[in-house]
Amino acid sequence: MSQAADAVPQTAIPEPLLNRKAVRPTARQWLLHGVLFLLTAVTTTFCGIVMAGPDLGADGGSSPAIGGLAGSILLIPWYYARAVFEVVAYAFAHPHYLEQGLIFSGSLLAILTAHESGHYLFCRYYGVDATLPFFIPQPPLLIPGTFGAFIRMKSPVPSRRALFDIGLAGPLAGFIVIVPVAFAGVLTLHHVPLIAGETSGGSGGIIFNDPLLFRLIARAFKVDLDNSVINSFYFAAWVGALVTSLNLMPVGQLDGGHGTFAAFGKVAHHWIGRAAFVSMVALSVLGWQWHGTPTWFLYVVLLAVMLRVRHPQPARMEPLGAVRIAIGIITLIVFALCFLPFPITIG
Repeated sequence: MSQAADAVPQTAIPEPLLNRKAVRPTARQWLLHGVLFLLTAVTTTFCGIVMAGPDLGADGGSSPAIGGLAGSILLIPWYYARAVFEVVAYAFAHPHYLEQGLIFSGSLLAILTAHESGHYLFCRYYGVDATLPFFIPQPPLLIPGTFGAFIRMKSPVPSRRALFDIGLAGPLAGFIVIVPVAFAGVLTLHHVPLIAGETSGGSGGIIFNDPLLFRLIARAFKVDLDNSVINSFYFAAWVGALVTSLNLMPVGQLDGGHGTFAAFGKVAHHWIGRAAFVSMVALSVLGWQWHGTPTWFLYVVLLAVMLRVRHPQPARMEPLGAVRIAIGIITLIVFALCFLPFPITIG
């Protein structure tokens, strides 16, 4: 995901500014972003272990004897810390689960790094000042272990073509990494015969529905997705595909919003974004009624915020050209391969 600085009037941008080189990151900035990356690697590894391993702590175990409402609230960090410790202890006692956690973390971070590197490298190519990628870790044990990653553009975008390239380079670069991870995930699925009433695709009645990309791979290699248990490669590619499709929504300053603004202009960007928002509201309601999941409601809130953020106007609005139009069509195909109207089903 990329975020741009506020627009600067076209007449206020001198020509030398449009052709200057981007400022190089300092050692302190490299350190900050490196620490965030390492923390995210840890939290995504926790997620991979939890997804692959058994349900720990089901026996209740011992806990401090604290009574009353205040005592119950104080027990929350105790149970959380004990759960984190149990996952760590179990992973080191059973290296297979640690390996699965590392596979998930490495695969997902490769996808996110490719995505943000696409944005960052094109920012540098066009002389746009931008931060290094911020990787946002989640608290351990949460799924998928990260709130994602983003860069922030700190100077105006010099042209329509630059906006198009910077916006779409991220999801396309990420998708290039998603494809081999998805192949690895689908082709190494563990097939199990399901008994009556049992669900596939996840534990606890949670079913991870398959994007079109996964279904095409499975069909080509005659893999039965409906009678399979997901693995670390599959889940990393699944999360990567979901993130890619969400970033390609044609709303605000999301990657798809940048592409829509560059391709169709300010007015079309305004109305297409609102149409996408209404569609997501409808999918949220249907997802709740048909699949028992509130998956999209949080994203609807995010889109509502994005709609209120003014998109920056590029300094020049030259024609995109045939090559970029073709890239735009390819991006629409990528969106179709990754997008899930109903990502999960809760049975």
